[in-house]
Amino acid sequence: MVVCFVLTLGGQRSFTQRHSNRRHYSLGACGRPLKMVVSTKPHSERNASELLWRPSSWREMPVKQVPSYPDEAKLHEVEANLRKSLPLVYTGECEQLKKLIARASRGEAFVLQGGDCAESFEEFEKYGGDNIRDTFLLLIQMSITLMYALGMPVVKIGRMAGQFAKPRSSPMEREKNKQLELPSYRGDMINGPEFDAQARIPDPERMIRAYHQSTATINLVRALAYGGFVDLHRIHEINLEFVNGTPQGKRFLEYANRISDALRFMSSCGIQADSPMIKQAEFFVSHEALLLPYEEALVRRDEDTGKHYATSGHMIWCGDRTRQPDGAHVEFLRGIANPIGIKCGPSLKESELLELLDILNPDNEPGRITLISRVGAGRVREHLPRFIECVRREGRVVTWSCDPMHGNTMTTASGLKTRRFDDILSEVKDFFEVHREMGSIPGGIHLEMTGQNVTECIGGMYELSDADLATRFESRCDPRLNASQSLELAFLLSEYMSGKCAI
Repeated sequence: MVVCFVLTLGGQRSFTQRHSNRRHYSLGACGRPLKMVVSTKPHSERNASELLWRPSSWREMPVKQVPSYPDEAKLHEVEANLRKSLPLVYTGECEQLKKLIARASRGEAFVLQGGDCAESFEEFEKYGGDNIRDTFLLLIQMSITLMYALGMPVVKIGRMAGQFAKPRSSPMEREKNKQLELPSYRGDMINGPEFDAQARIPDPERMIRAYHQSTATINLVRALAYGGFVDLHRIHEINLEFVNGTPQGKRFLEYANRISDALRFMSSCGIQADSPMIKQAEFFVSHEALLLPYEEALVRRDEDTGKHYATSGHMIWCGDRTRQPDGAHVEFLRGIANPIGIKCGPSLKESELLELLDILNPDNEPGRITLISRVGAGRVREHLPRFIECVRREGRVVTWSCDPMHGNTMTTASGLKTRRFDDILSEVKDFFEVHREMGSIPGGIHLEMTGQNVTECIGGMYELSDADLATRFESRCDPRLNASQSLELAFLLSEYMSGKCAI
């Protein structure tokens, strides 16, 4: 989900020629080989009829990271039910977000995107929505911090209300110190996290549960964003319980005092300080468009414009494992009008990047594409300059964002995945330095984080160690920054971008 807080206080080229027409074989949405003809031609060599897009045209392309469902009849029934369901977001909201992201590409706004690695049915039930409220509140704190320091709007986008599926590097996994091997856990929308043969069978009914939890999440976030919860007149109340008393919490209160003084000054001058922009927040939701049967079922056509939108979220993105130009995920994304992201890892070639831009944004529309760099600490200068240069050379309009999480995952001796705060900070720093040196615009940051006081990432002001991880490690997939670490990163980033300190 993308939340955007808008507070006033704060030459098209032809498709790239591919060099390989190798045929790919893969499973379709129902787990069987696709019966439709799978095109082996690159987009540049396909004729008009072959390029005709439909919400289901992805089924004619090679597909990765889509599970095999043993009960096809149940899958079709679930897809039919979702096609009749209400949209989770509306087309006008998607277009508004696109405009805001376009502003970030010009340096007129900054995009803050963050939330869970993978949403959980269990966590939702355990916390009764408090985890969503706390992550929303943390995003608001971070956005106020950045907005105050940068003097520009911050577009808040949550990784929520749809982030239920995760790509995996292997289709099978083995439980630690045991011989049993089972299909990998692919997120609660697909199968269960328990290391049990029955739990790991893909169940299409999970899509219905994910849809309903996403609905509840969006309803809660809308209530928080527009119901006065984030009124800047109440800014001293915008603080998480376990951040109170911390160095980050104290620094946030200093910002709060300054904002309150500014509002009082405006009032004393007779300036109205009750604008909706002071009392409300524009908030958007986003997720990776991984499970294509779910995404297709929630596509809706705007009757006024004739455009198709993925109403599962305001913004969706293509992951580093599913960005093949001749693949099903890119085929799905090319026909929807939402703003979309592309994860850019070390293996991405310049020619492939340009081909993706040809396919996904042939009209070079501002705000349509966000390129999310995720290369790892110490590798930014090796890869980001070549991405920037090839995009600039071709005159493409994109918004640049930094994902400092996915390139910095490691495993401890005890078998827990973690990330070092210093590695995350290092990748962010190099991202901004490279953009400054090359005269390009860093438009945003993309984080896996939570408002809960978890112990999943090492380091930060409280110097969490390997030994601390087991205290409260709750993520089913990748480790998240906790509230203290996230707010610390926001302060360091805001001071660095405003020229007040080096990080």
